[in-house]
Amino acid sequence: MALEKDDPARDMPLDDVREAIDQVDLELLALLNKRAGYSIEVGRRKADSDEPVFKPFREKEVLEKLSHLNPGPMPDEHLRAIYREIMSSSRRLQRRQKVAYLGPEGTFSSFAAVSYLGKSADFEPRKTIDEVFEAVSLRDVELGVIPLENSLQGTVGQSLDLFLRHEVFIQAELYCKISHALLSKGTDLTRIEEVYSHPQPLAQCGGWLKAHLPMARIVPAESTAAAARRVIYNPKAAAIGHVKLSEMLGLNVLASRIEDLPDNWTRFLVIGPAETKSGNRDKTSILFTLPDKPGALSVVLSKLAGAGINLTKLESRPLRGEKWKYVFFADLQCDLGREEFQNMLVELRNELHSLRILGSYPAGPHLDVSGSAVVERG
Repeated sequence: MALEKDDPARDMPLDDVREAIDQVDLELLALLNKRAGYSIEVGRRKADSDEPVFKPFREKEVLEKLSHLNPGPMPDEHLRAIYREIMSSSRRLQRRQKVAYLGPEGTFSSFAAVSYLGKSADFEPRKTIDEVFEAVSLRDVELGVIPLENSLQGTVGQSLDLFLRHEVFIQAELYCKISHALLSKGTDLTRIEEVYSHPQPLAQCGGWLKAHLPMARIVPAESTAAAARRVIYNPKAAAIGHVKLSEMLGLNVLASRIEDLPDNWTRFLVIGPAETKSGNRDKTSILFTLPDKPGALSVVLSKLAGAGINLTKLESRPLRGEKWKYVFFADLQCDLGREEFQNMLVELRNELHSLRILGSYPAGPHLDVSGSAVVERG
């Protein structure tokens, strides 16, 4: 907490205060290395097992406990950001951890991955979301970070479809505040003739583009970072992406915060090749198909409601290879693996054509990766 009025340090010379800070730094250094030693010991004991080093439930528990006990003046968001890096280092000391994301470097997926998992992981960009899923399912990487839905434009349908093609499981979720900038090698907005970006940002900035660049050609790209790299040598072209791409690629920021609505959030999922088994799971995501009979969906919804389960997302997608057949993706506000739901789950399977549990996981934090400092809400 802040120094009390009668604390002797308030009247100390500035150099003495700095010496006190240096002493605290030495104490912190000793404690951090002591913690690192414990992490190495955990890694030694896990060496002969397949147990993952990423424990989202344990990490959430640590962050919430520290936040609850934090007396200040350090803000909770600073404390959480520091501990995310400490836990990232701890994971690395146990075992190297490869994480795939939609690249190249500079996409919102990359900023989300680093903000949530910390800088000590080995991040590997992939050209497409499909390649992220494939890398995880083949166990070429331990984790993948993929976008699932946006608060303005809805679900990234490709991500839902890929759960049907790859045997992967949801480990965790996170919500990231997104903001878009218009980037170009040129300096004059009125000379821009082409705008490149991923289809989602193009849609999120559609109103701004119509108002400010009505004659520009809109060109979809694989990702925001790939779009930015396509305009490096063309001063008459611009890309929509993260403002930090301007520093990474030497581009000018012609306009910032150009999304049509300011409260723009994207939900990302962390996926892995195996289902997590820890307790205290807040949410469960499932995929299911229905028998071809009247009221089939109504029966499913009634059984969930009868078990006291809150349905927070329900979306249908065309079932590949089956005309006019659909698969449903649902988010349930519960841990479907708990004993109290097992009888209902058996009944549910009897009513469905197929049911796949994608994973149970903790409710995710809200991180601001829009270009300012990372700010986290619980």
